[in-house]
Amino acid sequence: MRAQNNYINKAIYEDLTNRYQKTTINKKELANELGVSVSAINNCIVKGYGVEYVKLGKAKNATVVYPIICVANYLSNTIKVA
Repeated sequence: MRAQNNYINKAIYEDLTNRYQKTTINKKELANELGVSVSAINNCIVKGYGVEYVKLGKAKNATVVYPIICVANYLSNTIKVA
């Protein structure tokens, strides 16, 4: 099971990296990947769950980005494969 999860994680990571051509994505891009609204992403931040993120600055309204590796880890742990 663990080997399968690692394979899925690697495949998701490679797909995201190829599509975005960068190491981080923003809230709008993450919302698109997860099929939810940006408001849902903001709620996850406030409630303390969801994809790990990096806040660029200390201000309350500082930009939040999501490392592609964290998005891949999140997706590989939440997607169920039959």
